Amino acid sequence: MTEPVLLGIVIATALAFDFTNGFHDTGNAMATSIATRALKPKQAVLLSAVLNMVGAFLSLTVAATIATGIVDASIVTLEVVLAGLAGGIVWNLITWLFGIPSSSSHALVGGVVGAVLASAGASGVLWTGLTAKVLIPALVAPVVAIIVAAIGTAIVTRLTKDVPEKENDKMFRWGQIGSASLVSLAHGTNDAQKSMGIILLALIAAGAVPADSSVPFWVIVACASAMALGTYVGGWRVIRTLGKGLVELSSRQGMAAETSSAAVILLSSHFGYSLSTTHVATGSILGSGVGMKGASVRWSVAGRMFAAWLITVPSAALVGALCYSLDTAFGGGTTGSYVVFGVLVAVAGLIYWASRRKPVNHSNVNDEWDPHLDREAYIAESVASHRPEVMRVKRKHLKKSKKRAAKAEAAELARLEAEAAAEAEHIAHESLDADPAHARRKDKGE
Repeated sequence: MTEPVLLGIVIATALAFDFTNGFHDTGNAMATSIATRALKPKQAVLLSAVLNMVGAFLSLTVAATIATGIVDASIVTLEVVLAGLAGGIVWNLITWLFGIPSSSSHALVGGVVGAVLASAGASGVLWTGLTAKVLIPALVAPVVAIIVAAIGTAIVTRLTKDVPEKENDKMFRWGQIGSASLVSLAHGTNDAQKSMGIILLALIAAGAVPADSSVPFWVIVACASAMALGTYVGGWRVIRTLGKGLVELSSRQGMAAETSSAAVILLSSHFGYSLSTTHVATGSILGSGVGMKGASVRWSVAGRMFAAWLITVPSAALVGALCYSLDTAFGGGTTGSYVVFGVLVAVAGLIYWASRRKPVNHSNVNDEWDPHLDREAYIAESVASHRPEVMRVKRKHLKKSKKRAAKAEAAELARLEAEAAAEAEHIAHESLDADPAHARRKDKGE
């Protein structure tokens, strides 16, 4: 494989990651608007796609952080970049399959760090930058988002407590369109740049651009387009979890959550923090439940998500390291890179096939949340907690629940049939009693 061909494969893989990032993170901007029916599902993802693309052109600070602030760019090779991207994509697809709103940003960072560790050891990672720009914001961001959203929801609720519910819904649904649009714009300024940084890293590694080069314009356009396309496809599984699994949202809560998310994300983009928009959006939704008196927050679902967040970076790093080791095992260069790319395509195809067994799309994304019959939530819990026995036990309970539901449905159907038969018999008797000829025969004892 010549260097230009390998570079092309790396760039294509980076754009594929941007695509998965787009559909994985659509829910961050649009889940609340879809859940409250402020926007129809297809309208929401189209609007988000357009604004994500616009946002990608507004700032390049995060791209610089990814390209030069996490790992030592001087020791990065194209094989390392390819392995890192594979780690990010695989983790994105696994969490999407299980409907877990995990961080695409941390998956990418984890994949690259794992590949660098396998290639050059601990000296290849800029631990200060990783800690300051990625890990600390990962812990702080959801807490800040919860606090901001809780305060915002409480203020909005207090100011509108005397407004009729119907008027509130109508007014805040219009407001949600604006706030959701702002989140999509903010998402573009933060997440689209991560693949820009990776492609810039690959171009530097291949010697195509100088080490101090800025992001080429064609890279910005390509990444923005890939992100927008992925956003339009819609990550319906994650949208469903965010919109229906955490809090039953009203339009007031939705607008407060979206506005809080946009404020935190835009602030982080300004300072160049590679922030997880997923962490921010989830924290904002939880905060909207905390701030609304009488609202119910499903902390069990949130707990599974938090557990998945804790293992995102190490899990993606493990995949990245394994991919680089696989490349090395096959001699590196031509054969090794082909093998890694082929394995990535095969794994992606397998995960897509698994997702078709229980599809979630725009037509059923707003169905009522039933945790007792939510198979994917049980599997997600076992993955997040590294406890396979949870999957076995919960699936057994799931089967029992389905059997109980089927028996209850059969019993109800039998009861209705019995009532219908009794009613029909009663009507028949009344009809006979009303017949004079039958009454005469009855009097004669016939």
